[in-house]
Amino acid sequence: MTMPRTPEQLRQAAADAEKWLDSLDPQAIASPDADASRLRRIGQAVRDRGNVEAELAEAVADARAHGHTWTQIATLLGVTKQSAREKFGEPVPSLRSQRRAAH
Repeated sequence: MTMPRTPEQLRQAAADAEKWLDSLDPQAIASPDADASRLRRIGQAVRDRGNVEAELAEAVADARAHGHTWTQIATLLGVTKQSAREKFGEPVPSLRSQRRAAH
């Protein structure tokens, strides 16, 4: 299983976890404190993270649409310009893909 990365993958992972938690039979769990609230808290955090990631992507797209540079955005994100572009927009082509395109 790979770690969800995109906002949609995070939302889907949280929904899948909720379905799983809803299917648990508290009587079948051996633990005396078979309360799933701690697991549900994790699911809520995953949903919240997905929403934050979606908001961040929208904010970056809006900043780009209004003329802000990748350097400015990257500075706020605390990452390199290349990393910001790869995550939120125009990925920097690799040398391999540049070579393929040249042939």
